[in-house]
Amino acid sequence: MGQRYLAIVNPAAGGGRSRKLLAPALEKLRAGGIEVELALTNTSGDATRIARDAYERGTRNFIAVGGDGTAYEVVNGLYPQALSAERPTLAFLPLGTGNSFLRDFSKQGVEYAIESLLIHRSRVCDVLRLRHRAGVIHYINILSMGFSADVATLRARRFSTWGEFGYFTSIFLTLARFNRRPFPVRAEGDAKFDDRRCLFLTFNNSKYTGGTMMIAPQARIDDGLIEYVRWGPIGRVGLIRNLPGLYDGTHVQHRLAERKAVRRIEFDLDAPIDVMVDGEVLTLHCEELDVLPGALNVVA
Repeated sequence: MGQRYLAIVNPAAGGGRSRKLLAPALEKLRAGGIEVELALTNTSGDATRIARDAYERGTRNFIAVGGDGTAYEVVNGLYPQALSAERPTLAFLPLGTGNSFLRDFSKQGVEYAIESLLIHRSRVCDVLRLRHRAGVIHYINILSMGFSADVATLRARRFSTWGEFGYFTSIFLTLARFNRRPFPVRAEGDAKFDDRRCLFLTFNNSKYTGGTMMIAPQARIDDGLIEYVRWGPIGRVGLIRNLPGLYDGTHVQHRLAERKAVRRIEFDLDAPIDVMVDGEVLTLHCEELDVLPGALNVVA
């Protein structure tokens, strides 16, 4: 008897691409003995609610069908309740526009994800937990502040319907403003908060963001650590010259870049800020970040 999964589907992901490609993907899974039940989302937050309710009813195997944002919502439906019960399993059908998490394992996208399900290829994955002034969120890919979050925020709020052109427009406008500023943080082992100005900070569980940008080349999903990457106040020209390094991971070798692997991060922010978490744009007053080691099984 094959395994059973609840597939939580964002039909709008990828500009409707998710809905079009879902049927042939499901056909392959069912032909391989995977039993799949579908639950479709209609609006933001639905995937979190569906996952939470299903977990409470005893479901333990889930498939996030869409992009990174869909997976983010599913994860936040599973935690924190899964910490006191059986560890859940999360698989992916990456049919959205941004599917950064799976790039740690393969560039084949949907084909690789289907193969992983069919051969029951899974591994343990850490979950990162961010406590903020209004509550708690969980994620498995990346939390970013500064330039990268500014680009994502601008795109989401002003150019969400512009496709790839909206992304490049957001980069251009963010470069024009170029707001390098401090985000006071204290990593595990540091005596005081670091309030130096910087271009961006990222707190990573996996290597990639934005689809193909290798922001954290040394990150591992199962090491029980947060991969913290900081890029200091580099200038516009310097950033443009070093843009290729963001895609191959060599930016961490820049003289203004730093990285460390830690278990805990504290924040000393004066007010809420815009952040990007696993493709989602949020405004949060961040307080503390830590790791839930091996809290999730991922099929990847």
